[in-house]
Amino acid sequence: MLVTFSSKAGADVLMLSQHAKPVLKIVGKLTGPELESRGVWMPEQLDEAITLLEAAIAQEKSVTVDEDPDEPLHPLAQAVSLRQRSFTLLDLFRRAQQKKVPVLWEAGSAW
Repeated sequence: MLVTFSSKAGADVLMLSQHAKPVLKIVGKLTGPELESRGVWMPEQLDEAITLLEAAIAQEKSVTVDEDPDEPLHPLAQAVSLRQRSFTLLDLFRRAQQKKVPVLWEAGSAW
């Protein structure tokens, strides 16, 4: 399922639901196992969402893999960090906070 984050402050950010769920849980928008069909961060809630997401990124442990220096890990086999995964969403949050507009998210159909 695809989750779309949108705001008048910038371009839409798209994430697969399996990647969006941890981010939504970090910022307090996912309380159960199921993803709600839509939600919103009002401008006054964005400061807390940004703080929570930045704190989770700072606490993220780096994944260490025993790599052979002669055979580097293929780029597609490397793990994607929370910092990388949430970079554009965090940017959208910051832009929306500056412009004082909400950020909406909506889960698409599971076709």
